[in-house]
Amino acid sequence: MPADPSRRSLWAQRLRARIRSDRGDSVVEFAVIFPVVLLLVFTVIEAGLYFHARSVAGRAAQIGADAGRSYDAEPGAGAAAATDFLARTGNSVENPSVSVDAGGDQIAVTVTGQVTSLVPGLSFTVRQRIQAPIEEFR
Repeated sequence: MPADPSRRSLWAQRLRARIRSDRGDSVVEFAVIFPVVLLLVFTVIEAGLYFHARSVAGRAAQIGADAGRSYDAEPGAGAAAATDFLARTGNSVENPSVSVDAGGDQIAVTVTGQVTSLVPGLSFTVRQRIQAPIEEFR
C-alpha cells in the first residue's frame, strides 16, 4: 500500500523545521561568548589595579621628596616618609622599595614595587621617580 503523499510532505516539513530550529542556540552562544566577556572584565580590573598602584607609588615618592627636601631635614627623612605612606595605604604596591638620591641641590626619590594582581602568575612592576630641589636658607 503506497504512503499518502500529503502525509510524507508533512513529515518532511516537520523534519526541515526541526533542522532549521534555533532551539538551544542561545546556550551555545553563551558558552562561546562568556569566556571573552570574563577576559574583558578581568582585563579592566587588572588595568585599574595597575593604575591605582602607579598612583600610590607616585604619591609615596612625592611625599618622600617633600620630606627629604625640606629645610634641615634628616638624611633618612624622605625614605622614612615614603615607606610610612606605603605602609598606611595597604597592599596596593607589594614588596615596595624606596631609594633616595640626594646630591648637590637636588633630591630624587624612587619607589618600585609589584602590582597586586587577581590573576595568579601575572605580575607587573611599577616604578615612580620624583625629583625636586632641596630647600636651603640663603
